[in-house]
Amino acid sequence: MEGAEWLEEVPEDTTVEKLKERCLKHCLPGSLEDPKTVTHHKLIHATSEKVLTDTKTVLEENIQDRDVLLLVKKRAPTLLPKMSDVVAEEKRKQEQKAPDKDAILKATANLPARSVDRSVTHHNMRDFPFLQFQTELRKILVSLIEVAQKLLALNPDAVELFKKANAMLDEDEEDRVDEIALRQLTEMGFPESRAVKALRLNHMSVTQAMEWLIEHADDPSVDAPLPGSAPAEAPAEGAASSAEAAAGPSSEEGGEEAKDELTEIFKKIRRKREFRPDPRAVIALMEMGFDEKEVVDALRVNNNQQNAACEWLLGDRKPSPEDLDKGIDTNSPLFQAILENPVVQLGLTNPKTLLAFEDMLENPLNSTQWMNDPETGPVMLQISRIFQTLNRT
Repeated sequence: MEGAEWLEEVPEDTTVEKLKERCLKHCLPGSLEDPKTVTHHKLIHATSEKVLTDTKTVLEENIQDRDVLLLVKKRAPTLLPKMSDVVAEEKRKQEQKAPDKDAILKATANLPARSVDRSVTHHNMRDFPFLQFQTELRKILVSLIEVAQKLLALNPDAVELFKKANAMLDEDEEDRVDEIALRQLTEMGFPESRAVKALRLNHMSVTQAMEWLIEHADDPSVDAPLPGSAPAEAPAEGAASSAEAAAGPSSEEGGEEAKDELTEIFKKIRRKREFRPDPRAVIALMEMGFDEKEVVDALRVNNNQQNAACEWLLGDRKPSPEDLDKGIDTNSPLFQAILENPVVQLGLTNPKTLLAFEDMLENPLNSTQWMNDPETGPVMLQISRIFQTLNRT
């Protein structure tokens, strides 16, 4: 860290600990008399910023010829706080906690009542064009999902198509990474493997991924791989048995069975796409005094937008969570224009489009991912253009 540079030549089977001892002999003569000196220092690979493991060899750590390593003294461990300090800190937090509804009513009981016109004084975040589109998009998606299900159900291979769609959900979603978001992070200087991990942990949000990377820059486990999910074999077996049922004699009973099977598959798809609230927004809003359930409802109604969710919690709380399943008026000029678009018509016959709609309905943060997908992106682009065009007229 003082800027001294030198060249160490070692064979590939040399352990990192031995290499560290050689470095310490060079820059801190006599320091090895204290056995703790070695454990109090660490070697970091300058390019990948990875902390090298003492027990591994140079070969196992994939150290190449002419690689630059940095010898750094470890930070002293943080001392555990005293119990008295913990109690005092907890008491301070309780004193600073936002008051609940009963406390507010008690404190304001003697104040004169005033009639406030919320329509004038309360500025609704949903009035902004982008959020207005997000709100309307949800209604559009609800109605388009119904149309897509009906269209795909008319296909002779409907059961098989939805088996594939269901299997797509059972595949490891960790394999999907938004290439544009990944490129933005790597151009900032973050290692690709670390950027991929950050994006997966933060639902492909570049901003949140960047914050995570900065927060965990010194974390020794930052490069540890994410735990893999077990392969979904059960749905595959179910698919095989369903395929046998679909291949049976084309009787009225068989038709009813196929219809029931499609209904079950639709339910499975919906169950797998549960809403995931933004954890940072949940914490921020709960610190304002709202309970967890109403915070989650607010984020779900407002597409995980923290400011809009706050406005919703402080306002009349319209629309309600129950209104989210209501679609757009199917006779409206907007919906008719969307259905008449050839790109949208073609996309509605693709099971992947249905999956994208379901996913965006419950997890708006994934919208960017589907917008960049070569199959679903053109459909979303047409919907956006039609909305913007009719909204201006």
